[in-house]
Amino acid sequence: MTDTLKLPLDQILKGDCIELMNSLPEKSVEMIFADPPYNMQLSGELRRPDDSKVDAVDDDWDQFDSFQVYDRFTRDWLTAAKRVLKDNGTIWVIGSYHNIFRVGAILQDLGYWMLNDVIWRKTNPMPNFRGTRFTNAHETLIWCSKDQNAKGMTFNYDALKVMNDDVQMRSDWHLPICSGNERLKIDGEKAHTTQKPESLLYRVLTAASNPGDVILDPFFGSGTTGAVAKRLGRHFIGCEREDKYIEVATKRISKVRSLGPENLDITKGKRQEPRVPFGSVVERGLLSAGEVLFDSRKRYQARVRPDGSLVASDVSGSIHKVGAQLQGASSCNGWTFWHFDVEGQAVSIDVLRQQVRAEMN
Repeated sequence: MTDTLKLPLDQILKGDCIELMNSLPEKSVEMIFADPPYNMQLSGELRRPDDSKVDAVDDDWDQFDSFQVYDRFTRDWLTAAKRVLKDNGTIWVIGSYHNIFRVGAILQDLGYWMLNDVIWRKTNPMPNFRGTRFTNAHETLIWCSKDQNAKGMTFNYDALKVMNDDVQMRSDWHLPICSGNERLKIDGEKAHTTQKPESLLYRVLTAASNPGDVILDPFFGSGTTGAVAKRLGRHFIGCEREDKYIEVATKRISKVRSLGPENLDITKGKRQEPRVPFGSVVERGLLSAGEVLFDSRKRYQARVRPDGSLVASDVSGSIHKVGAQLQGASSCNGWTFWHFDVEGQAVSIDVLRQQVRAEMN
């Protein structure tokens, strides 16, 4: 396991992101969120019907001489990102129609394994002022594991389901663009032309990271990733080459208050809970050898043995096996099937499993 003390945690590193990522320890971060240049290929000024100029993305950092140059840059930074990503880590890359298909192909060429593409549908997109195309109302996020055989990736499915009013979270997210008080400005102008809304990063980090994880952002910009990471009890490492963005992001993040460890728990599914064998209940003394268990209707009985197995007439084995054999069923969840007596009341043995889990946690 990489010692996180060797990482520049909660810092913005100035310089080229490829060189900076290559300077970090191998397999050292749990997640990468990347908002790379889109290479938007804009030509000329974009104006509204009233002839006012649109503050479009025309920064030098978004300019590339050709698609070949952009592809080479993309391949280089994604290669560096893969080296620093833990084997069970994931990467998110966001882009528009200008670049996301090229990025997606290179991700696959490098061996990343696509888990989802997510459509961020903007509730308040910028209109198409010339009226020559559809209003560009979405951006695409690609979520990948390090390779096809990667295991143990974080996905907080149950937390997202609760967040979505107990409905499974879909891959189309309806969120507003960054505007109003959230939009950072310098002398009345946008501090960064492509500042992402905190709600978008909040959902990404909630979905695929845990408190204490290290989130790397190779294109840190105005610091949205760092601000949300700090708020949610994650660490961040930012790479940024522009002094003005570093200054803006540093000031922004300094004002963020972390929720605190006592407020960071989220809904966990049963698959994420520690496994508790029935023998643990017995060895902890929550049930004793010789006690009798029964089903909720008291049709069947079985006696607990010292090793956590059950015996009933000529049937013996685990709580699941004995429950299934007595019923003539192919399977049985013994935790919910078997009960014990508490002052005349039948109580499911599952409450004892929860008690052990609480101790483990």
